[in-house]
Amino acid sequence: MSLASGSRTRRTTPEDLKPSEEVDPPEELQPPEDVSAPTTTATSPASTEEPAAVLPVRPGRPRPQRASVLPRVLRAVLTGVTKSVAIVALLLAWELAPRFQLVDRTFLPPFSEVADAWWGLVANGQLADNAQASLARSFSGFGIAVAVSVPLGLLIGWYRPVADLLNPLLQVFLNTAALALLPVFVLLLGIGETSKISIVVYACAWPILFNTISAVRTVDPTLLRLAKSMDLSAPRLFQKVILPASVPTIFTGIRLAGAVSIVVLVAAEMIGAKAGLGYLINASQYNFAIPQMYAGIVTISVIGVAFNQLLVAVEKRLSSWRVPATS
Repeated sequence: MSLASGSRTRRTTPEDLKPSEEVDPPEELQPPEDVSAPTTTATSPASTEEPAAVLPVRPGRPRPQRASVLPRVLRAVLTGVTKSVAIVALLLAWELAPRFQLVDRTFLPPFSEVADAWWGLVANGQLADNAQASLARSFSGFGIAVAVSVPLGLLIGWYRPVADLLNPLLQVFLNTAALALLPVFVLLLGIGETSKISIVVYACAWPILFNTISAVRTVDPTLLRLAKSMDLSAPRLFQKVILPASVPTIFTGIRLAGAVSIVVLVAAEMIGAKAGLGYLINASQYNFAIPQMYAGIVTISVIGVAFNQLLVAVEKRLSSWRVPATS
């Protein structure tokens, strides 16, 4: 400033500089800051309330996923061992009981002999041919039962007067065993494929039908009131509320029908058939081929478990909207 403005100017001499002080060069003469070097901000007593500066952290290498994958693998292995321990114990008892003469080995051979007989049936193609015949009949009857019983059950459950009218008649058919009517089916439809598929349809239809009716009639009334308050039409109400809420109960009946379809079919094949797992078991019994007979029984059990697991997977797929229960 000039003297006219009333202020004084004083030049800075080297003597005025203290040893701990430095004079910063002008901004245009300062070297460019190193971006990669961490910077710190000095805080004065007047700015103690301000948060301290955060040092930038360089992104490190991604950590390996072993720490998170290993517990999952261990839990899966532990779950598999827990679920299979009972089956392993049964097979072990089956193997040891005949060898220690706890049961007659002639009528209950060790499991190892049954496994050898099962492999022999697989090698000569008999097991595949008979299993294919049984599965074709079982799946055909089961599919027809599902296609007929689910829509009919939804219709009967939706209209309460129809359900009250047909309930006594349906109870009569439900409590009539399918195997008791097998001679009637054979007399009316013959001993061919039609009678066997028809008996499977009859046995599977009632569990699916009654579970479907119960599913529709036991929908949460709160959901129905909320849907009606939104002025949903009857078709939309049925599509958005009734049908999704009924899926778990309907699949309970479908799973029961899946197990019934195999059991009833095997019994039907024992009476009059030229192929099928029931025929294989019956023929092995007459020929006193006991290991082959047990091999057919084990095959039926494995097919039943696999079919049930398939239905469980489909049920989870269709009811994925449900919130899992927390303990």
